[in-house]
Amino acid sequence: MEENLSLKEKEKAEEAMIEQAFQELLNDYLHTKHRKRVEIITKAFNFANQAHKGIKRRSGEPYIMHPIAVAKIVCNEIGLGSTSICAALLHDVVEDTDYTVEDIENIFGHKIAQIVDGLTKISGGIFGDKASAQAENFKKLLLTMSDDIRVILIKIADRLHNMRTLGSMLPSKQYKIAGETLYIYAPLANRLGLNRIKTELENLSFKYEHPEEYHEIEQKLAATAAERDKVFQEFTSPIREQLDKMGLKYHILARVKSIYSIWNKMQTKHVPFEEIYDILAVRIIFTPRSMEEELNDCFDIYVAISKIYKPHPDRLRDWVSHPKSNGYQALHVTLMGNNGQWIEVQIRSERMDDVAEQGFAAHWKYKEGGGSEDEGELAKWLKTIKEILDDPQPDAIDFLDNIKLGLFASEIFVFTPKGELKTLPQNATALDFAFSLHTDIGCHCIGAKVNHKLVPLSYKLKSGDQVEILTSKSQRVHPEWLNFATTSRAKIASILRKEDKANQKVGETVLAAFLQAEGIRMDESALDKLTNLHNFHTPDELLAAIGAKRIILGDADRNVFKEKQNKSWKKLLSFSFGGGKDNKDSKEPISFETRSIEKINPKEILKLTEETISKDYIMADCCHPIPGDDVLGYIDENNRVIIHKRQCPVAVKLKSSYGNRIIATQWDTHKELSFLVTIYINGIDTIGLLNEVTQVISRQLNVNIRKLDIESNDGIFEGRIKLYVHDVDDVRTICNNLKQIQNIKQVTRIED
Repeated sequence: MEENLSLKEKEKAEEAMIEQAFQELLNDYLHTKHRKRVEIITKAFNFANQAHKGIKRRSGEPYIMHPIAVAKIVCNEIGLGSTSICAALLHDVVEDTDYTVEDIENIFGHKIAQIVDGLTKISGGIFGDKASAQAENFKKLLLTMSDDIRVILIKIADRLHNMRTLGSMLPSKQYKIAGETLYIYAPLANRLGLNRIKTELENLSFKYEHPEEYHEIEQKLAATAAERDKVFQEFTSPIREQLDKMGLKYHILARVKSIYSIWNKMQTKHVPFEEIYDILAVRIIFTPRSMEEELNDCFDIYVAISKIYKPHPDRLRDWVSHPKSNGYQALHVTLMGNNGQWIEVQIRSERMDDVAEQGFAAHWKYKEGGGSEDEGELAKWLKTIKEILDDPQPDAIDFLDNIKLGLFASEIFVFTPKGELKTLPQNATALDFAFSLHTDIGCHCIGAKVNHKLVPLSYKLKSGDQVEILTSKSQRVHPEWLNFATTSRAKIASILRKEDKANQKVGETVLAAFLQAEGIRMDESALDKLTNLHNFHTPDELLAAIGAKRIILGDADRNVFKEKQNKSWKKLLSFSFGGGKDNKDSKEPISFETRSIEKINPKEILKLTEETISKDYIMADCCHPIPGDDVLGYIDENNRVIIHKRQCPVAVKLKSSYGNRIIATQWDTHKELSFLVTIYINGIDTIGLLNEVTQVISRQLNVNIRKLDIESNDGIFEGRIKLYVHDVDDVRTICNNLKQIQNIKQVTRIED
């Protein structure tokens, strides 16, 4: 009886919690400027609540709390209206219950059903067993975008809530979802102008992938907050006085660099937290005197504050006259503060700030009947994606990389010979510009004139360049173009694939005739022998080369069939280890055969011990992980486990594209094995410095140096030291001790 009572009490408490969460959503919606369509939102909630009744999330809370949370993000943080809120509440109904899209359409109408259908399509199988499931899903996601941009906006909201509640997931799932978020969803949010959401997605991904570094930077930010606030108040005080004199309505905010951005800069610049000088930025948000004067007001503020502080001549960013393709507008100027540090100031009107925070949704208007305005740059971007999708079966990973170029890129603005403005991503080449004009122009371009000077197709364009493309009818697409193309890679690859297919057919005919004349049967074995002989990866590549007359079949090809079959050798992997625990003796690298791991449970955390490192697992060559690094395991196609650093670029790609093969890993070593690392040092060159460095490493720390390269130039030296260590703690001790040497300014571990 008591058990039944407590169960009923629990159900009542859950119902009250659900009702309270929904009322909060309704209140938030009623405070927006959207039409007050409370009835249909309530109807959608009741329907979803009934459909998900009795289902729990992994965290133990009722499942309906997730759709409500997603709807809140859609309403408050993206700024969408009732149609999107209803779709958010219903987004998991078709996938997780017996209801169909037709049921949704009958009850809620075509538009809501269409968005729910789009969300269902891109959710299906996202944790599936296919190696490229995530990439294929991303293709589906982009296909739906062109129908209704709200599909992707709601999907981003769904991902944001999943990231906020990621703590209840298994570690292997955490790495997969965090990696996928950083690789796909954060740049996608950025491309749609959702800056605040992009920042939170990056921070949450970083928090789960590198918890120690995250908390360390968090603590350092908290410890330096009072000092930053003092700098902010002193820096903005004369600015406020000047803006008050101008009679402007405004408010000034301090913008602190995100934890992920700080860490990213520490990695790329190889500097500690203390040497990141742009943590603080200042944002001026003003009410324009009139919409016609909005742009002038931006520049008036710039002129006024430039009289107070000296501006950096190369750091004025005019996103007001030339908005980014995601709609972002602002004037960025970097000023020298009285403390001797450069501080970036972002000048925005209230409208610009709204677009910067809510992104595309802030100016995406829906008419009655579901029509939408044409949105210029975003429409162009979607058109480009459609062209990539039209390419028959591109490799899923290449596809992701091509799209990512568009997601991450900053824009440059170039002009045609007639003065027409074109937007391209940063690092775009003359070749990319040619393809952006027309595929036919790209295929036949032989060079370009930039600002009336002849340049090669690989020339990287800069903002303000005027570009004229030179073409020739005899020109054709070359494979080496892929080495310097950015935005046009997909088109070039597609054209080359079509050419390869045509060449393969010709090559097949030529090879068949050659083998027939030699009395050899054209089968898989024969193709493999010739493929290996000419160092191709696949028989298709061989046939294409024969068809294109890059290979002329002859005596070498005949002889390969006369030789005895080569013995097959087992693959051996080499690892270099130091001597023993004292690490004084450097031994030859040892070789061992990697064992195939037959039974691995991805739900378990893999223990990396001395024995398993030596026998079972492979340390990735791309990032050289050592004990103490944040790492993960990847099960390759041969069922071997490769250990990568979590932030390694290869691992980032694996997490987002082969998430189901990722395993959480943990070090369990006892300073028995030695690993080779590279330490970078630089500073002011003085007599005896090299001796001090070797004294610290060899005598004080008893560490064996494998290689030492020091170069001095105009009184400044830089060096790379390769040495054997047991783990990350050894590296930290070495770096800290070297930093104590006078005139050494920077010490950091690098990949070599």
